[in-house]
Amino acid sequence: MSFVTRKAGQRYIIYDDETFDEPEQILFTSDAWARRDAIVGFADGRGTTFFVTYQDHELALRHYHRGGLIARWSPDRYLWTGLGLTRAWREMHLLQRLRESGLPVPRPIAAQIVRHGLVYTADIMTRRIPGARALGGILTSGKLDAGQWNTLGKVIGRFHEQGVYHADLNANNILQDRAGRFYLIDFDRGVIKRRSKGWQQRNLQRLHRSLVKLRGANETFHFTEANWQELLAGYS
Repeated sequence: MSFVTRKAGQRYIIYDDETFDEPEQILFTSDAWARRDAIVGFADGRGTTFFVTYQDHELALRHYHRGGLIARWSPDRYLWTGLGLTRAWREMHLLQRLRESGLPVPRPIAAQIVRHGLVYTADIMTRRIPGARALGGILTSGKLDAGQWNTLGKVIGRFHEQGVYHADLNANNILQDRAGRFYLIDFDRGVIKRRSKGWQQRNLQRLHRSLVKLRGANETFHFTEANWQELLAGYS
């Protein structure tokens, strides 16, 4: 898989030409997909991810949104320091590299970067994983058995073994499909770095805090510290 890059004015489009023949076919707003009656679902997070149908594919469309205090003043604009340093460009190429390494991540399909003087906005589109649900949602209605927690730990361990840092490893960025396979999604600000117990343990702790927080926020949430130990047994 290789990407094609097109520029029109201050707008850049990067896309997989196995999915789209021409950049004009790619729509980066939910309104445009709604006019085609092509939106089939959505997922909430820092922003809303829209699931849309295109030919025989289901795609996930996400606009880049800031988090934290800075989002109050600049919810979706980032400082322009060059195309290759934009969040969408980096996430597209990181996902491609991870897939080539055999890691379970979505297939990157397209991205849009629009420059507005000193800042830019961006969107990314990936292939939706059929039948997959977020771990956070799964645990509100059912349980993972010990083997599944162990498998999840092994999957995270595979990423860490290859030096893959996920900047927001939480229960809603882990998917499980109908066959029980796990995937990691949303690699905004993700990088490949030198392996270190320090950042790897902080990554795991972030996931643990996410699970504990969801347990406290939901009347029913099937997560125990024994489950966490099962995950760690698979990870180690």
